[in-house]
Amino acid sequence: MGSFIFTKSTKIRHCWLVILLVGAQTWAQSGTTPNAPSDSHVASAAGTVPEKPTPTVAPDAAVVTIKGLCSKPSAASAPGSSPDASCETIITRAQFEELTDAMQPGMTPPMKIQFAAAYPKLLAMAKAAEDRGLEKGARYQRRLEFARVQILSQELLRQLQDESANPPQAEIEDYYQKNIASYQQATLERIFIPIQKATDQLPSGKSTPAARNAQHEAAEEAMTREAELLHKRAIAGEKFPQLQNEAYKVAGLDEVPPSSSLGQVPRSTLPADHAAVFDLKPGEVSPIFSDSTGHFIYKLDALNLQPLDAVKNQISKTLQRQYVEKTIQSIQGPITSDSNPAYFGQVRQSDK
Repeated sequence: MGSFIFTKSTKIRHCWLVILLVGAQTWAQSGTTPNAPSDSHVASAAGTVPEKPTPTVAPDAAVVTIKGLCSKPSAASAPGSSPDASCETIITRAQFEELTDAMQPGMTPPMKIQFAAAYPKLLAMAKAAEDRGLEKGARYQRRLEFARVQILSQELLRQLQDESANPPQAEIEDYYQKNIASYQQATLERIFIPIQKATDQLPSGKSTPAARNAQHEAAEEAMTREAELLHKRAIAGEKFPQLQNEAYKVAGLDEVPPSSSLGQVPRSTLPADHAAVFDLKPGEVSPIFSDSTGHFIYKLDALNLQPLDAVKNQISKTLQRQYVEKTIQSIQGPITSDSNPAYFGQVRQSDK
């Protein structure tokens, strides 16, 4: 069966059937396999399955034994006959982990259980395909060529991620200093005023589009005026929890209002157009920020800076992402392509 199923009691080698790996790669990345048995199903069929691989299992010990599958069929395995029970293929722990690590580094134990259950079935299907000579067909060759391109692209991406996984400390410190404002934290209070005041339904005879629009506008104007009043009271020093409760009461809402205390938050958690609150001085109240949901009033209680050690991992990931994106751009940027509209049809601007 080509290069991946051998003789009786053989062990799989480093070289696997490339197209099988590609076909299974999508499953490995998503964590699901069509018709893959559940963990409990595997456990009931093969005995109790440990949550994690047993450390005492030697690297050359068998972890999956596939009975009835060999590279050379015996007389008993002629078409229409039962598989040869004496024929088996053994996969050792080292070989299994080498395969799963190549498919998806850090594959979880439940996924490994699913893979171990599904993989022999894939091998059986592949062997049947080879018995029919499908690997000699043009369709197979074209797919194999594309699989090679896809795998090489994925391997390059993985190598770039590995290369940039541990940026130098100097780069981390430099990025921190250049983006120091991003690592500020503010202790904030906030009042949220709903965009519209709850109103009673209009009488059915007056429920025209114009009447409904007028009602909505009046409800919004009422809450805009309320936001302005609450803003003045906040500046005067009234407590934010009390003002938040009043905002919901005026809006006619029976639900419990949100807490006015946001606690300590980094700049990145606020909407971009609300980030100006970080320019306030402790004790100051912000202007009113408004959007389609309502009005927002902030008070800055304290401002501090996250230490470098607290954001080091975050910066490392950012630098890694930037390195990968920059390298990919340097590779793909000079490349251009044109599509023949006579074949593909006119490309719309929205499709670009």
